[in-house]
This record gives sequence, structure tokens and C-alpha cells, in this order.
Amino acid sequence: MPKLDDASPIETAIDDEQIVNVAVRLRTMARIQPYRRAVVYPAGRDHHGRVAYSHLTFRQLDRESDCFAHGLVSAGITRGTRTILMVRPSLELFVITYAMLKVGAVFVMVDPGMGVRRMLACLRQSRANALVGIPAAHALRVLAPNKYFRNVKTAVTIGRRWFWSGYTLNDIRALPWRSYPIAKTKKRDTAAILFTTGSTGAAKGAVYTHGIFEAQVRLIRSQFGISPDEIDLPTFPLFALFDPALGMTAVIPDMDPTRPAHVNPERIIEAVVNQGVTNMFASPALLDRVGRYGKANGSKLPSLKRVISAGAPAAPANIARFADMLGEDAEIHTGYGATEAMPVSSLGSKEILSETAVLTEQGYGMCVGRPNPQLSLRIIKISDLGIDNWSEDLMMPTGEIGEIIVCGEIVTSGYFERPIDDSLSKIKDGRRIWHRMGDLGWIDKKGRLWFCGRKGHRVITPDRMLCT
Repeated sequence: MPKLDDASPIETAIDDEQIVNVAVRLRTMARIQPYRRAVVYPAGRDHHGRVAYSHLTFRQLDRESDCFAHGLVSAGITRGTRTILMVRPSLELFVITYAMLKVGAVFVMVDPGMGVRRMLACLRQSRANALVGIPAAHALRVLAPNKYFRNVKTAVTIGRRWFWSGYTLNDIRALPWRSYPIAKTKKRDTAAILFTTGSTGAAKGAVYTHGIFEAQVRLIRSQFGISPDEIDLPTFPLFALFDPALGMTAVIPDMDPTRPAHVNPERIIEAVVNQGVTNMFASPALLDRVGRYGKANGSKLPSLKRVISAGAPAAPANIARFADMLGEDAEIHTGYGATEAMPVSSLGSKEILSETAVLTEQGYGMCVGRPNPQLSLRIIKISDLGIDNWSEDLMMPTGEIGEIIVCGEIVTSGYFERPIDDSLSKIKDGRRIWHRMGDLGWIDKKGRLWFCGRKGHRVITPDRMLCT
């Protein structure tokens, strides 16, 4: 098994002038464990109904992304080029994403689950210069070129190119293989623009730097005790992209990631059992559906030692049901965070079921665990107005409900070209930036954070405030 020190070239605080790029971690893993599977994809079924899997090793993923990095540059996608990435979970998604990281291009990702109209509004807002995507994405580009894709000059089709111009994936695969010199990006250089779902307001593009991605990789590994010999089933595509940097094998699930509540439970259980999955990232909706199926059919998942749930609060009954499918030492971690800052905190299922669940039923809120020690978290007075600068006077006493704010290396410093939203969601504190989560909560005497609902959903009555 690789040594963590060898696989982690950057573990201390990241200096502003330090070269930071998570593609370096992939190359390191390709050197340490070249023939271990990096990505596994369910390509189809044989005549007996057994799943046939395709895969890339770490060496193959590193080399394939080198070939496409050279090709992207030849096609005009270079360092700093904002590029819409609309690719389904696949081997190609991993190859292209790491190729773009190596080049230093800025990839733009939008959650397709927000609906076509809102997604197109986000794409227009990004003012991207290139589009790498499936045929359906290019059909939209051709049908509405001036409305949503006005700035797109370079187009690469993942799949068959029909009646539009541009390149195909095969066109830009530069062979024979040559190592690509990874861009010497720094902490504050933009790596991606990730659009929030907009479920609680307008969809906004959170600006991710290379420093944030690097900090997230370190934080996820330390917070959950992840080792490079693990196998992950990530049901959310963005989290899947961290796996090669962590040295984990990513098993792409057979599901529509935009509809986790409608997942086929048999397919999820089948993937875990077939591949010996040790870690799974899943939304509460997916846990609920698979857990109900598992309870009804007596399904067990002995290889799983860790489940990370995020995206929404998970009900204790949901957690208990899924936990019955796991081994005695396995645990479900419920995480708290947002596109602008993740992961902020987490709490294990054993503590939830033995202690905090009963308090949730009594109206204390939903406990989301202890803030990560590498992150600063405060509870401040509730306000719907912008706060220009940090002051200790903003603080609420321990145990009282207020607005949750966070600060640290995983926290984004702003949105893409949204100064008004920045003024309402960011607080300057010298060189540091606090992000206002838009949530209400309180800290208990054990240092645990309790989530009490969205700030915008609170109800003010003549005698008190009601959290919903």
C-alpha cells in the first residue's frame, strides 16, 4: 500500500507562491500504484446479465489525460480558458477533467438537475470560451448560439458529431503519448466555476481556486480517514473527481445522478458487492431508497466501512435503516457544507442514533457534528443586510441561535461576476474572507453544530423567531 506521505506532496498550509494543482496528485499516484484501477465503469451486461466493467488504471488515466491535454491546447483551450464541461459520468469525464487541470483551463460545471432553463441561464452567465460536451449540449449550442453560447469559439464533442462544426474527442487525442508539463498554477489561480443548484435562490457560480481543490482533498482524507487502497462508489459526479487525487478507485454507479430519489437500489447494491466498495458518497434521498429496499429484502453490504451523506439533512430513521445493512464497525457520516464551502462538519451515525436523534425530535435542530479543526466557524447575529467587515461584536453567545459563517482554505472568496451577491454573502476580515452559509444554527457545550434551517425561511412573530 502506498505511503500517505508519498501520495501527499502538499500537506502543510498552502503558501500563495507555491505551485498547487491536484493533477500532480494523479501523476504521483500513477508512479506509486500504476496498475491499480483508478476508474471503473459499468459498460454493459453479458448474455447472463452479469455486468461487464471497463476501467482505466492510474497509469492509463495519467497518460490519457496527457494526450488530451496536448490536444486541448492544439484546439485552442489553453491556460485560463473558461470551458463548459457537459459530460456524463464516464471514463471520459475523468480523462477530460484531469487534462483541463493539467492545462490550467477553467472548467465550468452546472448541475443539470436544476432544469434546462436555469442551466442555460448559468451557461450564459459564465461567458465561456469553449464547450466540451455530449451531442445534446452541442445541439443546444447550435440552436441558440447567440443567446447562451455567444462567447464559445472552440467546441469538442464527446460522442458523434452531427450537423455542427468543431472537434471530436478522437480529433484531439494527441498520439503517440508524450508527458504533459502540468501547469504551474498557484493557490489563488482559478481552477473551476461551479454553479450552485439555486434551490434556495438564484444559481450562482462559485469560483474555485487550485488552492481550494487541494485543501479539499487533504481535508476529506483527514476528516474521514481515507487511505489510497480504498474503493469508492461516488453517486455525485463532482466528488468522484477527487478519487484519483486521493488514490481511491472510483466505481461509476449505474444511475442518473440528477435523480437520486429514483435510483434502482439493486444496481447500487450490485456495484458495492461486485467491486468490494469500501466507501460511498450518497445523498439522503438515495440512502432512503436503497435503505428501504435493503430492509425489505434483507440486503447486507459487508465491504462498506464508510458512507458519507451530504446535500441535505438525513433523518435519523433514514440513517438507522441504512446502517442495518452495514457491518458492526461501519459508520454513516452526515456532512454539512455548501458549494461555497465543503466539507464544514460531519457526525457519525453511532453518535446520531445514540444521542442526538432524540434531541432532534425534541426540537433542538439537526446536529451536523463538530466543525473541521482546519476551519473556523462562528455563529453571528442574524441579518439580511450585507456586512462589510468582521467585528467581534457580531458574535452570538454559545448556545444561542444565529447565522452560521465559516472561514478557511476550503471556502470560496466570491462568485463569478456577482458583486451584489458577494456583498451579501462575504465578510472581509483582513486577508481572510468569511462566508455566510445562509443557514441558522447554534453550538452546544460539546462544540457540535446544530442546523436549524435556512435564514430566509425563518418566521418572525410578535414574541419570537421560528426556525423552519
